[in-house]
Amino acid sequence: MTEVWMVTGMFLATFLIRYLPYGIADALRLPESLERALRYIPPAVLMAIVAPAVLIPDGQQVQLDWHNPYLIGAGVAFLVGWWRNHLLLTILSAMLAFFAWQALF
Repeated sequence: MTEVWMVTGMFLATFLIRYLPYGIADALRLPESLERALRYIPPAVLMAIVAPAVLIPDGQQVQLDWHNPYLIGAGVAFLVGWWRNHLLLTILSAMLAFFAWQALF
């Protein structure tokens, strides 16, 4: 019976934490400057995840040279994404550049 109460408590805690912001969203009005700032959270989190994987692929030291296929793939992804603004093309070109660079070097 203790497990049932524990699971119920975890469900309520998780549900309330996720539901309350949506439940009071209509009544709560955020300042425009805060709403603008909140738009930068997803790109910042994505950059925090991707940058170490690209710059420190072995987990030991930063590799900023042309032997790093992760850096080449990320560079190609940046250029193609900026040039064409097409997600699938960006992903495919970055993967192609990564695997080709890895095969060559």
